[in-house]
Amino acid sequence: MVAINHSAKASIIEMLTEPSLHTHTVQLKVTGLPAAQATETIYIAGNFNGWNPRDENFRLQKDAAGHFFIEIKYPDAVSHAFKFTRGSWNNAETCSAGNDLPNRSLQVQHGTEYRFTIAGWKDGFETESCVSTASEQVAVLDTAFSIPQLGRNRRIWIYLPKGYHRTGKKYPVLYMHDGQNLFDNATAFAGEWGVDKSLDAVKNECIVVGIDNAGVQRMNEYNPNNTRRFGKGEGKAYLSFIVNSLKPFIDKKYRTLNDKQHTYMAGSSMGGLISFYAGLYYPQVFGVLGILSPSFWIAPQLKTQVKQLARESSHAAQKYFFYAGGEEAHETAKNMSAIANEIKKAANPKTAIVIDPHGKHNEATWCAVFPEFYKWIF
Repeated sequence: MVAINHSAKASIIEMLTEPSLHTHTVQLKVTGLPAAQATETIYIAGNFNGWNPRDENFRLQKDAAGHFFIEIKYPDAVSHAFKFTRGSWNNAETCSAGNDLPNRSLQVQHGTEYRFTIAGWKDGFETESCVSTASEQVAVLDTAFSIPQLGRNRRIWIYLPKGYHRTGKKYPVLYMHDGQNLFDNATAFAGEWGVDKSLDAVKNECIVVGIDNAGVQRMNEYNPNNTRRFGKGEGKAYLSFIVNSLKPFIDKKYRTLNDKQHTYMAGSSMGGLISFYAGLYYPQVFGVLGILSPSFWIAPQLKTQVKQLARESSHAAQKYFFYAGGEEAHETAKNMSAIANEIKKAANPKTAIVIDPHGKHNEATWCAVFPEFYKWIF
């Protein structure tokens, strides 16, 4: 590591949602690139920008020597996970053999320069078609389900229990975000949750509805609040779509137990944030909320919103499952515990607060936690 060369002109990306006296400007520089491919643009995608592979705010610039770099202001001793891309997960960085890499991590202790070498890009290797790992219980309900509240379309997945077509019974429904990552490794980023495999093995069956995320608009759809960095919050419209369009369709087409006690929602990261808001805004609809590694850092107004909206008369009958890992960024566990305690104080719903000191912010962790969350429901 060497000192930052401040002669290079660069915009500094602010990583904080609130100002701090203890911040450091660090420079991330790519000094090694694969020789086989020309590289015109590089982006950095991580848990600080919703893993958006083409976020123009996190596009690297070139210095006089032709090296790609970006300067970012970090709070003291914060940890971040990230990868480099060329604008898509189809051309993200790989190892020299073309295999996916684990997330890079950075523990910032002081202002300095961090240098990286990229061994390969995913689109530089011949790849075999990914084989679907989804069970027979999983189907794509629609590749372009209309979201009139946002003027968009979305792929919707559905998991039906093994006994669905053999009986006439009705089932609870679990609505989940980031549908690409729930069932099928062929569509997942950094691994699937294996929700179908987990539910195939349990006695208490339910229907699962998976809603794909919106890619570059994920940070907007999963947050009801406007932010300076990400723009307009579309979370209220997204939740209205689930409550007023998708749920009525599911309840009409399938045999569901459509009351609040049997209507669940779960998600991780930004999906955890919007799941919490679903419980806060629609206590008459959602009885159980699974809130894993929630990105509460992006909503500093949330504590005030809980005080304003949470009422024992409406929220007390709900159940909230909170999970966070000790190795996540943005003080995830601390922020989550504060909000969990706030809603307990305001409405006293049934809650579980699980903090794993070694838990990380990734799909493998959530895959391991999901069965515990589902068991807790019953």
